[in-house]
Amino acid sequence: MTYDLSTRLRAILALEPDAPALQTNGRWLTWGDLQGIGDDLQRALAEVSAPPAVRIGMIMRNRVGIVASVLSVLTHRQTVVTMSSMLPDEQLVQDFAAVPAGVIVADRQDWERPGVREAARAQGMVALAVDGAGVEILEQGRGVWGGAGAVTDDTAVLMLTSGTTGPPKRVPLTYRAYSAAFEGLAHYVSDASTVRLRSGVGIVFSPLLHVSGMFALLNAVLAGRKVALMERFDVAEWLALVKEHRPPMLALPPTALHMVMEANVAPADLSFARSTMVGSAPLSPEAALAWEERYGIPVLMNYGATEFAGGIVGWSLSDHEKYASAKRGSSGRAHPGVELRIIDETSSEILGYDEVGLLEVRAPQVADGDWVRTSDRARIDTDGFLYVVGRADDVIIRGGFKVSTGTVAETVKQHPGVRDAGVVGLDDARLGTVPVAGVERAAGSTVTSEEIVSWVRDRLSPYQVPVAVHFFDELPRTPSLKVNASALRELITRAGDASKHLVGS
Repeated sequence: MTYDLSTRLRAILALEPDAPALQTNGRWLTWGDLQGIGDDLQRALAEVSAPPAVRIGMIMRNRVGIVASVLSVLTHRQTVVTMSSMLPDEQLVQDFAAVPAGVIVADRQDWERPGVREAARAQGMVALAVDGAGVEILEQGRGVWGGAGAVTDDTAVLMLTSGTTGPPKRVPLTYRAYSAAFEGLAHYVSDASTVRLRSGVGIVFSPLLHVSGMFALLNAVLAGRKVALMERFDVAEWLALVKEHRPPMLALPPTALHMVMEANVAPADLSFARSTMVGSAPLSPEAALAWEERYGIPVLMNYGATEFAGGIVGWSLSDHEKYASAKRGSSGRAHPGVELRIIDETSSEILGYDEVGLLEVRAPQVADGDWVRTSDRARIDTDGFLYVVGRADDVIIRGGFKVSTGTVAETVKQHPGVRDAGVVGLDDARLGTVPVAGVERAAGSTVTSEEIVSWVRDRLSPYQVPVAVHFFDELPRTPSLKVNASALRELITRAGDASKHLVGS
């Protein structure tokens, strides 16, 4: 492999320090500004005697200080350990005891949250506040470098995910994986090997906490393109940026695509775009067709996962021209160097074309050339197009965020007024899939849907909160007396509003 993430980042940052690099809230910072914040971070690490290679926890926000810190850490081959600013205060404080890092970097807003700075002090961690002006040492720490704090492998990012069957977990993404992923993308870009600043602006609004946000940021920077950074997706702000920068390719997760359509953005406002890249969650063929008919811009679906540091399957414009009408609903074909196969869920036998089973992937991002088994049920047709038909576990994808329905159900069941509960995913035109709870009240309980939603909101991230609560005298069960998710989904769908006691988010 000739592509190296750290070397490439270092070279890009050094090219033209006075050239514009990052636009946020209407102002531009230069490559030198970003480098300066990164240098402040490294000086602070030296001042507290951190080892050269160290795991650095970051409470992720789409803000200048965090962006500069991420670039600095990756340039110096240290490790970013992501933490979620979206967690309630109590849950964020608890994560300090679990995060495998000796240093925590966060925006000043997060250090001011109740108990957060105290949590770093209790764990003996170095606490660093970062913003557009630089880095300040808040807590000197107690030298927690061994074990949790020191880097002992090639890990670039320990990416926090929702997990598939339980509590959130952190997935290691190596420098090798990132280098392979971006080397694969270079296949689609002319003169990609040349290190230079390029025209064009990458608009980044997906959370840097999410693999898609991190990938979008690094993809733009490694290509030498400027970045327009949004804290969160807002149609009006996004539209102003795309009209200003006129990107030839729009990148939108399904939720954002629906929001743009619902806002009735005029086709003339997007007439400069040649394609729309859609990922993070499934998009229905009907929605893709509606977008193309309204705006005349091809929708290019792609598929990836945290474990692969980004996308591994996608559509090209040439494939769209040839196959769009015949293969709607497909995620596309494997990127160069990526192999796909479908196996039987029970026997692990390799299946043939158009047979549905579990998707396995072999990619340059994966060490030792191993096949990686995903939780996606899929099929592959004779032309190599991948169709994802569902999940084999209890995970749903809500607006690009993975939600374990099991985790949400366990949280609901902890409420003293709840006897038992199940959570299932229901289709939603804007968000893809949303969690809905079915609840059996405890004897004598009068717990309300509002109380249950408040209970969950205080304990989980916003995207994990059920959008509706349905109360039943008895929940449907399997022979082993577990809540039968399929039957519950059918029961909720059939009952409709009769059993529903809340609609919200």
